[in-house]
Amino acid sequence: MEPVTKNIPALALRGLVVFPRMTASFDLERLISMRALERAMETDHELFVVTQRDVTVDLPQQDDLYTVGTLVHVSQVLRVSDHVIRVIVEGKQRAKLRRLWQREPFLQTQIELIEEPKEGRSGARTEALLRQTYANFGEYVELTQNLSAEVLAVVFGSTRPGYLSDFIAQHVNIRYQDKQIILEETRALPRLRRINEMLCRETEVIALEQEIEGKVRERVGRIHRDFVLREQIKVLQNELGEGGDGDEELDEYRNRILALKLPEEVEKKLLKDVERLSKQSYSSSEASVLRSYLDTVLELPWKKQTKERASVDAARKILERDHFGMEKVKERILEFIAVRALKADAKGQVICLVGPPGVGKTSIALSVAKAMNRKVARLSLGGVRDEADIRGHRKTYVGAMPGRIVEAIGRSGSMNPLLVLDEIDKLGSDHRGDPASALLEVLDTEQNHAFRDHYIEIPIDLSHVMFIMTANTTDTIPRPLLDRMEVIELNSYTDEEKVQIALRHLLPKQKKEHGIPANALRLDEDTVRAVISSYTRESGVRQLERQMAKLCRKTAMALSNDTVKRVSVTAENLSDYLGVPRYTRDKAAQKDLVGVVNGLAWTQVGGEILPVEVNVMDGTGKLELTGNLGDVMQESCKAALSCLRCRAAELGIEPEFYKTKDVHIHFPEGAVPKDGPSAGVAVTTALLSALTGRAVRHDVAMTGEVTLRGRVMPIGGLREKTMAALRAGIHTVILPAENEKDLDDIDQSVRRQLRFVTAETVDAVFAAALVLPETISGTGLDAFIEQPDAVLSPALRV
Repeated sequence: MEPVTKNIPALALRGLVVFPRMTASFDLERLISMRALERAMETDHELFVVTQRDVTVDLPQQDDLYTVGTLVHVSQVLRVSDHVIRVIVEGKQRAKLRRLWQREPFLQTQIELIEEPKEGRSGARTEALLRQTYANFGEYVELTQNLSAEVLAVVFGSTRPGYLSDFIAQHVNIRYQDKQIILEETRALPRLRRINEMLCRETEVIALEQEIEGKVRERVGRIHRDFVLREQIKVLQNELGEGGDGDEELDEYRNRILALKLPEEVEKKLLKDVERLSKQSYSSSEASVLRSYLDTVLELPWKKQTKERASVDAARKILERDHFGMEKVKERILEFIAVRALKADAKGQVICLVGPPGVGKTSIALSVAKAMNRKVARLSLGGVRDEADIRGHRKTYVGAMPGRIVEAIGRSGSMNPLLVLDEIDKLGSDHRGDPASALLEVLDTEQNHAFRDHYIEIPIDLSHVMFIMTANTTDTIPRPLLDRMEVIELNSYTDEEKVQIALRHLLPKQKKEHGIPANALRLDEDTVRAVISSYTRESGVRQLERQMAKLCRKTAMALSNDTVKRVSVTAENLSDYLGVPRYTRDKAAQKDLVGVVNGLAWTQVGGEILPVEVNVMDGTGKLELTGNLGDVMQESCKAALSCLRCRAAELGIEPEFYKTKDVHIHFPEGAVPKDGPSAGVAVTTALLSALTGRAVRHDVAMTGEVTLRGRVMPIGGLREKTMAALRAGIHTVILPAENEKDLDDIDQSVRRQLRFVTAETVDAVFAAALVLPETISGTGLDAFIEQPDAVLSPALRV
């Protein structure tokens, strides 16, 4: 027998299931539901009602609806209000949703009617199941006491398992998901078993609910009794003239508020809260909230400020003592102190120290506080996702507390502290708000004089607070927030700076922490350089400090032997203390090679030599790129190839090489991801070398982005890249002409030992990098190398 299908309007019910042979009423509020009802009333009064899986969906799709619903007949329609219609329907038959082919202006569906199996004769098993159902339903009714006599009569008078299951499911209060399970079961006996299971579970849940409710009522009654007794005692004490402790507490609050001499608005608000506290029962929750609030507000250092040290010389001595290098940061701090010496009421500053991990951003912020004689409080913002962490919670919430800014001021004990906001680039955001947006008011010197914390609710002057933020990068800081800061970049340390930091700061600190006498451990500069080159790879000095600590521990073990009085660590015996060297420095090739160019790369742990290797083979014009390259780097390789193709004739390259040759470009250390455009000139030079057979000078390294027209574009990270070139034994560095201005930021020792060549086009790069041929033909590439002055920018020897 073929299934019967219908095209019929549909109603999507939320939290409601309608069963066959049952009468149900519900309200319609959605426009699509009202239009579906209108269409049904215009035809045969029939609708397909199906339950939504998610009650929050307003305009459901087919996946949002259950597969099985009920074909119903509309019996009555009542208008409850202008926007609500009440509908009474009678279930006719189960039906399966085959297709939802229209969603607007109303749901129109194609359904397939489900023929339920006929119920067989009643046997012993069926009779037992019916009796169990009557018993379970009777227990449910005794607990709920909310079903009418008519419903009970129908249940206890019914002997048909299928009808009984549907009737009970329609009238008991269970989840709509459970009712849907009953609706989808077409066999009578399995359906009755399921309703029995649900009745048993619902009976247990209701019994537990009533037990809990009884305990709650008993507890509330006991609390109310205690409250009445306490109030009676208070009245008797007042009649006898015996004051309670509550009056003393309220007087103490009033005296503390008046002693602070706060602005009139603030003082009036706090005194009003004290009056509210006086009207509350001592043990009430409202009284507890008010006490916590008053204690928090009165513990803030409202009238306390530290006297700043306005001496530039004294501040310079402290900064020089605590930190080596960082000249730009120190200069900016000293400028601020000089301004404070001339104008004491200057507004607080907002400074953001940006640099790689371990270069001393947090420690220099703490030294600034010491130099300026300010109290300091540090708060880490890494991973903070809730706006309430900055502004606090409303005190009406249980467990409310002030935000981190107010908490830090209270912890510092001063209204003009230096607040160090660590890891501001790692702020998050979610449905609870954006903490970065909440910081906009805090860090704006034009409006933070009246900052309002949600918990404190009274204006707090942050204009005298100095904020120092730390971050590893500015890329993840929102632009409006970054606009309120003065960004100072901290570059990675050179090896010479690390040597001085280790000898002046790290080693003495670790000796003191490990109890090593001053002369019991000896290291010279060469040993520290060996530690830096072979056991650390970082921009900062954290790993270096760990290695110094390890040397101190080894020394402590040696000194435990009475025969050892002093430990001397040298470059030769360093592995005895620190183990096998973990790193090896990159070294450039020792001879000129064809198709091999020394590129320069920037990483978070400093600069690195990035060799580029190119092979050209007979083939069909394929381009192979290997070395775990990012999208930008792959595009840079393709741009380099196009740059050479369009100039093949003048460079002496076979014009059809892109058809007859396969080109393979490889960047060694293939497991390390690489990206960025600054390897463009290195790839172009390596390609030209491989295609012409000309070798590239092994003592030359280069960096720069290349365009299709052969222009050399500027790059970043020049300071770290030049230090990497010097470590690798490079003598000449080729860089974009627009980066010539950045040479002032390079370490002086690096500038003295390297020769810098600036290039505006790739022609200058070719002239400086490719080895001169033995014979000059005067054509093609030889023309560029024969007359380098025509294309070579003036070399900078610094």
